[in-house]
Amino acid sequence: MFVPVKTKDGQQLMPLHAARARKLIRRGEATPYWDNGIYCIRLNKEPSERKTQDIAVGVDPGSKKEGFTVKSEAHTYLNVQADAHNKVGKKVEKRRELRRGRRSRKCPNRKNRTNRLSNKARVPAGTRARWDWKLRVLQWLSKLYPLTYVCVEDIKARTIERAKKWNQSFSPLEVGKQWFYSEIRKRWKLLTLQGWETQEIREKLGLKKSSKKLAETFDAHCVDAWCLAYHTVGGEDIPDNRDIFCISPIGIKRRELHRQNPEKGGKRPRYGGTTFNGDLVKNTLVRHIRYGLTRISGFGKTGISLYSLEGKRLCQNAKTQDFKVLTRLNFNYRSGHASEV
Repeated sequence: MFVPVKTKDGQQLMPLHAARARKLIRRGEATPYWDNGIYCIRLNKEPSERKTQDIAVGVDPGSKKEGFTVKSEAHTYLNVQADAHNKVGKKVEKRRELRRGRRSRKCPNRKNRTNRLSNKARVPAGTRARWDWKLRVLQWLSKLYPLTYVCVEDIKARTIERAKKWNQSFSPLEVGKQWFYSEIRKRWKLLTLQGWETQEIREKLGLKKSSKKLAETFDAHCVDAWCLAYHTVGGEDIPDNRDIFCISPIGIKRRELHRQNPEKGGKRPRYGGTTFNGDLVKNTLVRHIRYGLTRISGFGKTGISLYSLEGKRLCQNAKTQDFKVLTRLNFNYRSGHASEV
């Protein structure tokens, strides 16, 4: 196991072996901390050197699950399997339906107006959320490791016969992909491989990909991500780390301020929002005296709603004096895959 390392001024260094990290902590030369389920250390003194090696991230996009592998020539540091962010498009459509429905009721609503975004270059909301999620994962990984390359398996939209303009300019997948590539080039060096090229690398190395796409195993998606990173930086032809760290985006009810269906008497109870009394915020990681590590999911009349890191509701009546606030969460993660030094 290798531990991410950060200097006092925030520069990311090459990861250290767990045994060496323990020695630094015992001597008081480093301070341990957690970053979204990953155990890291921060140096308390000036490092002997700040040179870093090339580190690549292999990205295997998918419609349900996605794979990310952080690898250098010598070691495989982290394998991440992420749930795809694929529910925003339907929410935007539902929001439009509710807005139209409010116009026929006696309640606050805005008048219909022309589409201000027509004939403008933009990325649709659902497409933007799907590709922005991948970029957020890369930005999180860049805070753990000194990334140099990002190698992505290039995917193509289903073509339509006699519609070249649609295939190149109007396909949501192509528009989102090009936006994603442009954002990567601003920070890292981008490489792309076709799916058949990834398959050739995998077969040449004797690796097998599982047919169970939803399984939380290395062979489901991270094997392709590892092949992409291996193609970029080289190294041993056998993965030295097959452990995976599973994450999933957190859905927040920001705009839906009341429930869609009214209660008796025509009342629509409050539903949504992200803050409570201006202090507590949704998706805050807390340590509860009974449930341990949990996250704040909502606020009700009887108390605060707490969820496990796997997404299961634990209670709806927690009190502020029963837990300790730790930090904000960017996503859900499976705590069983994170190991301490």
